[in-house]
Amino acid sequence: MSVYAAPDLKEVVLDLFHKEQTPTHRYASFDYCYNYFQESTADQLEADIEKSCLELSFYLASWGMLRGSSFLLQKSIKHYEPLIHYFIELKRNNHKIWQIDTDSYSGANIKVILDVYDQIRDIIIDNKDNNRHIVLITKIMLGVFGCIPAFDQYFTDTFREICKPLPGRHGFRSVNQDALNHIKKFYEENKEEIDELHEAIYTMDFGTGAETNRKYSRAKIIDMYGFAKNYM
Repeated sequence: MSVYAAPDLKEVVLDLFHKEQTPTHRYASFDYCYNYFQESTADQLEADIEKSCLELSFYLASWGMLRGSSFLLQKSIKHYEPLIHYFIELKRNNHKIWQIDTDSYSGANIKVILDVYDQIRDIIIDNKDNNRHIVLITKIMLGVFGCIPAFDQYFTDTFREICKPLPGRHGFRSVNQDALNHIKKFYEENKEEIDELHEAIYTMDFGTGAETNRKYSRAKIIDMYGFAKNYM
């Protein structure tokens, strides 16, 4: 059996999804943030910068980015404004990042992800020498683009264990081509199950609590597995 095989993938993801998927649970903050940035045009994002900053910042707060010693605790929502303007630019230019998911992790698309990662880091992080930006930026990219799992402790512990039998060091302590290639291989090995979940799980609408027509990305499915495997 391949080291990337995850025979429990559907069980783990669906258990997390069905247990916690309610309109008021903190996990739903992903849905509301992802819906907002996916469906809004550049003009709509720009028309209400304050709301755009609030959508992003509350999602990050719900997912643990404003706790402990986080530098974001010292920031108002105004801190996110330059980042929103960057997203507006990406929208206006129909940037490829909005279309990338793990089923399209080509060499060129991985480079796009890494380039956008660097841009977000340069915009949002005060101390560029602080390596703690990894979790924050991947959570931003997951919540806005849905193109990459969040490299938090639970996810990275899961994927370190998955890749442990492989030669070399695979620490998932940085967002690089090696890490994204492992995620690509994990997707390819579990394609049938991930695609099935991608087709079955939809985001919730803020107003009604009902399903939207927007599917969870494959990267989000992989994120849920990596998170839940070590969290539960």
